[in-house]
Amino acid sequence: MLDDSHDPNGTTERVPVPTVMPLNRKEWRAQLGRTNFVNTWCQYNDVRSLGDHIRTILIIGPGQGLDTVVLRWRGYQVTTFDIDETFEPDVLGSVHDLAVFQDGQFDVVIASHVIEHVAVPYLDRAISELARVARYALIYLPVHGRKVQFRLLPGFRDFDWSFVLDLFNYFHKPDGLTARYNANQHFWEVGMRGFRTKDCLRRFAPHFETLRHYRNTDWLLSHNFVLRSRRYMPARSSPS
Repeated sequence: MLDDSHDPNGTTERVPVPTVMPLNRKEWRAQLGRTNFVNTWCQYNDVRSLGDHIRTILIIGPGQGLDTVVLRWRGYQVTTFDIDETFEPDVLGSVHDLAVFQDGQFDVVIASHVIEHVAVPYLDRAISELARVARYALIYLPVHGRKVQFRLLPGFRDFDWSFVLDLFNYFHKPDGLTARYNANQHFWEVGMRGFRTKDCLRRFAPHFETLRHYRNTDWLLSHNFVLRSRRYMPARSSPS
């Protein structure tokens, strides 16, 4: 669907509005593979790294639901949100408009492989909304291209050395208005021109402080960002 009447950036381009994934969502939801468990472990581990005071979590795009089950099992209060009723979210809506939630309503918001489904003119608004509704955010993004990995696990002191090479056309730049990647689901992916890791960090910077980011070496498709909303950072006292 194209939006002629409302462009979030005020341009005259016809912008595809956020919508459901162009695939058999019921069939996709029924799939459960190793990557679901790896991704869920990363979410749980990243949430734990934020401290024992974390209690409330908003999951945007719950997918197969494994992360929701695990986080609730570990005692967190989890609310799910999705644009697609197929996934039976607690709240229905789009990531670029979280007006149903109050400022700072959650301790953490998780958007795992979500915002790449949003056309670029809606992207900054979606990021701003994530920073508004929660004090921290976990934003996991897909990495473009084919992956080659060399990994060394010697079996002592938890040593794990990994070298990853991503193979794709580094000169190609997505137009941000055409979902042509990952079976026409993604408008952009990490590594592309304009969406290198440094570009993503720069786009997050007005809204978030980056606490850390890392490549998921157990699921090479994912680059994970752990962020703190600038809205809720303690004010720095001026020197006397």
